[in-house]
Amino acid sequence: MIPEQIKEFSYQIGWRSRGRHPGRHASSQRGLGMEFIGHAPLIAYPDPRRIDLRQTIRDPSEQVWVRIFNQKSSVPVTVACDLSGSMGFAGQMRKLEIASEITASAAYSAFRVNDPFGFIGFDNHVREDFMFTSSTKVHGAFELAKRLAEYRPAHVGARGLQDINRFLPRERALVLLISDFHMPLAELEQSLSSLMRHHVVPLILWDAAEYRSLPEFGVASVTDCETGARRTLFLRKQYRERILQAFEDRRAALEKLFMSFDMPPLFIEEGFEPDDLTEYFYQFVAA
Repeated sequence: MIPEQIKEFSYQIGWRSRGRHPGRHASSQRGLGMEFIGHAPLIAYPDPRRIDLRQTIRDPSEQVWVRIFNQKSSVPVTVACDLSGSMGFAGQMRKLEIASEITASAAYSAFRVNDPFGFIGFDNHVREDFMFTSSTKVHGAFELAKRLAEYRPAHVGARGLQDINRFLPRERALVLLISDFHMPLAELEQSLSSLMRHHVVPLILWDAAEYRSLPEFGVASVTDCETGARRTLFLRKQYRERILQAFEDRRAALEKLFMSFDMPPLFIEEGFEPDDLTEYFYQFVAA
């Protein structure tokens, strides 16, 4: 049973799938599709349903020719989600609740077009308890999404991102990479290098309460979610402006890094709307 509140989004790929299972994506696999790619002798492709009488009659060597088509194929869809301490941040919403909504929506969207769906959770290690093997039967994915919304992460980092490539499908996959990316850029760059054979969509979860909603004056106690260290800050207008500027610089640095890998990021700061992902794919893939 599909939960009624889950909404789907539309997605496309800009490459040809090698998947053997029928789907809706352009493929390099021969089959019963509608994309004509040429002719071949009947002896090479013994399918009498595809005999081309005109081509056969015109052949002086009297070979029987058939039309060759590419089928539409499926593409694996995988959500890779950061479960580090910073993803437990709660502002307007908890980041992992938003990640849960994205996961459920991605699973349903893949199910609707017969694409297999998988999930990989990671913090400092890839988490076996937050793993869903790629499958077209996604009811287990909805249960995992529910657990994700209720999960309270420990004070740990996200170095497991460097290992998720070992758990992705062998064939090229669409990977939705969910994180706030509060990690060293050098580590992130190394991780992205290992994912280049896949189509990666970085979904960056930030919250206004992290930086925009800070008071201009006052005392605040803050905790580093990934180390557990606590600090007391005396906030004033200039200090607040420095924090805002640091986040803007971080945004620019992340955009530059992702674009260097041809992975345009999508910042999600005010909750998840499936239509935003649909627009993303139309803008960066369909065009």
